Amino acid sequence: MTAPDPTAAPPTNPSPAAPEAETGRDRVRIFDTTLRDGEQSPGASMNLGEKLEIARALAGLGVDVIEAGFPIASVGDFEAVRAIAAEVAGSTVCGLARCNDRDIDRAWEAVQFAQKPRIHVFLATSPIHREHKLRMSREQVVERAVAGVRRAVALCKDVEFSPEDAARTEPEFLREVIRAVIDAGATTVNIPDTVGYLMPGQYAAMIADLIANVPNIGRAVVSTHCHDDLGLAVANSLAGVQAGARQVECTINGIGERAGNAALEEVVMALRTRHDYFGVDTTIKTERLYPVSRMLSSITGLAVQRNKAIVGRNAFAHESGIHQDGMLKNRSTYEIMRPEDVGVPQTDLVLGKHSGRHALRDRVVEMGYTLSDEQVEVVFNDFKALADKKKEIYDEDLAVLIEKHLGDAVPASWQLLSLHTTAGTSVLPTATVSIKRPDGEIVQDAAIGDGPVDAIFKAVERVTGVHANLHEFVVRSVSQGKDAQGEVTLELEVESGEASFRGRAASTDIIEASALAYLNAVNAISARKDRTDVREVVGRPGAGL
Repeated sequence: MTAPDPTAAPPTNPSPAAPEAETGRDRVRIFDTTLRDGEQSPGASMNLGEKLEIARALAGLGVDVIEAGFPIASVGDFEAVRAIAAEVAGSTVCGLARCNDRDIDRAWEAVQFAQKPRIHVFLATSPIHREHKLRMSREQVVERAVAGVRRAVALCKDVEFSPEDAARTEPEFLREVIRAVIDAGATTVNIPDTVGYLMPGQYAAMIADLIANVPNIGRAVVSTHCHDDLGLAVANSLAGVQAGARQVECTINGIGERAGNAALEEVVMALRTRHDYFGVDTTIKTERLYPVSRMLSSITGLAVQRNKAIVGRNAFAHESGIHQDGMLKNRSTYEIMRPEDVGVPQTDLVLGKHSGRHALRDRVVEMGYTLSDEQVEVVFNDFKALADKKKEIYDEDLAVLIEKHLGDAVPASWQLLSLHTTAGTSVLPTATVSIKRPDGEIVQDAAIGDGPVDAIFKAVERVTGVHANLHEFVVRSVSQGKDAQGEVTLELEVESGEASFRGRAASTDIIEASALAYLNAVNAISARKDRTDVREVVGRPGAGL
């Protein structure tokens, strides 16, 4: 099958299970897996408070399904899924499980108190996975898939099944598996292009083949799940919708394993902007796309590239004189969407040292955060302190202050009291630190290094006794201007190589931010020794749908 003709009429043969009755119009469900597949991106791990904040934002955005995590992966994942299920209303809350009883029972234990729970079970079906990973025959795969779905259906009426690596599975066998799991009770069948291998025409043909040739397909919603290894995740997802799929699995900013997943904001705005072509709707409140994108970027430290579609800084910027001239005459000459449609502000509300609590609270709500009165007070105090250092406080600055107080921060066992560094072209870089120990004792020490940051890290290592390798170190400007805060994100690996820990901090002084970020990671390492939560452990069980 060739790629769809862009001049063709909108599709007229949607999946028989398309939920038209719910809205009176043909609708595509948006399944967000930012907190599961997205969090598997290196460096994207989030603590409980951060996950809850993202989940609230996703519900406010209007996503139909929030895949909150993989409960069997760790104690941390389980607690996060359970907390989200208990608190978040409106959206279906989903937990992922492999096709075995232990995984499925754990997933149900995590999501059972959700307003609308779902269990998502998966099993690989492609020849390469059957032979090299599962070491199972076709018959065994079908038997295991059916048993897994039946186990899940016995617990939860809403069950989704994914044949991992469906894109490289023999078409006749894929049909057999899908028919069998629908007979077993699956209400959604998700068709993953796990390694981002297919071209859009091929992916559309696969979806169309299942809709045409699986006799019971009308009893389930057909879903897409596409990875971006060849940069085609969004294109493939849209091709799947054109072929009849009525659920799209995606993530905010397209984060995810390897090159990532289909970007939610791109899929949604393509369906909205080209409604004349696709003829389908979503329930997404598109004006929330930009704030949620920025929130996720700030929490994870994964910056959005400037020229990224929809939410990149340059997405609605025009520098060319010809473009500017056209924009002044009529915006539609060079813009197919309005910035306000995706929540891009025309101007940031700039706060300063004379701003009060009311203005701050209003801006916090507009940015999509949910803070208690006590948290607002703490953020306000930090805001005032920052306002004394820089003239204007932008949204990005405020986001950094807010995320320090999301309710599940790493305990500050080791606290930086003071810092002094010396560096230059003709002096030996040195750092002196004063740090409060967990027992309250104040310790001072000094070290030399290749530069002031290296010297700080060595001095902190001497005081804390925590030895780790610096795996990643990133500095970025939080907002604009010469007095902008610098945010440092780093990753430490313990010498055993068993785990990695992320630290993040911001300050108008990047040397201070480096010290605070390093100490933040050291505190995470110290906390790890006192708990069984292994959500940061490298190589934890993961799911490659």
